[in-house]
Amino acid sequence: MAKDQAAALRTIAAQRASQRRRSEYSRVIVVTSGKGGVGKTNISVNLGIALAEQGLRVALMDADMGLANADILLGINPPYNLAHVINGEKTIKEIMAQGPAGLKLIAGGSGMTELADISRYNLSNLVNSLQDLDDALDILLIDTGAGITSSVLSFALAGDEILVVVTPDPTSLADAYGLVKVLDRRNHSASVRIVVNMCENQKQGQEVFTKLDGVAKRFLSRQLLWGGMVPRDAVVPRAVRAFQPFYLVYPRSQAAAAIRQLAGQITAESGSYQKETVSTGIGGFFRRLFGVGK
Repeated sequence: MAKDQAAALRTIAAQRASQRRRSEYSRVIVVTSGKGGVGKTNISVNLGIALAEQGLRVALMDADMGLANADILLGINPPYNLAHVINGEKTIKEIMAQGPAGLKLIAGGSGMTELADISRYNLSNLVNSLQDLDDALDILLIDTGAGITSSVLSFALAGDEILVVVTPDPTSLADAYGLVKVLDRRNHSASVRIVVNMCENQKQGQEVFTKLDGVAKRFLSRQLLWGGMVPRDAVVPRAVRAFQPFYLVYPRSQAAAAIRQLAGQITAESGSYQKETVSTGIGGFFRRLFGVGK
């Protein structure tokens, strides 16, 4: 009975997603953090699966130049990466690797470093290829590197939706505020959602967010969005060691429940992202990222 109900819910979600596609652009959600070691990629991978489970067409782009490891957490080995698109060997759709539960992965690989020296001709081809994702996806998650270096910030500065992962550790909190401060100054119109990872309990997660939001309100006149908390859960490192997403192998865990709630939050907002201008959607995001015309 439970399986039948789950299948029925997925069918309903898919029908609603199909209706949304006719009137809305694809959404780009940039997942980042002020420092490394906060579980950012794990959040990205499992959130992507939770969104795909709701009947949405979702892809995760691994844009971490230093520690690209989304493929490891997904237990897959993509044969192609963004470099093949830059060099004109493949289209963006051709390099998307099939992950679990319908999630697709776009591996950055060596292509992320090649972007720094890309020619105008290859850049034009790349942007044209990336624009095709608007018809192929409902949501593109971009897992960036950590910190506020120019290579990391470029993605967050081009985005309309930023998800910042932070932990209760004081250094993580300080670095997250530094990131929020830069975003406020250089991408003020973007929505910034905070997810507190590795919490001991709900109360601690809420306290961390309240502290960060309070400082942002006081010094930046900026209100942050509460994305929720993901508790410290023994199943998470266990799933990582098994090269499997915890959301799938431990679906009843507290960590999986938190990710499910975050995914529900995100999909509930889909109605506010309409096809209003050509600068929106995945194509618009990458035009802003690369500074090219419409």
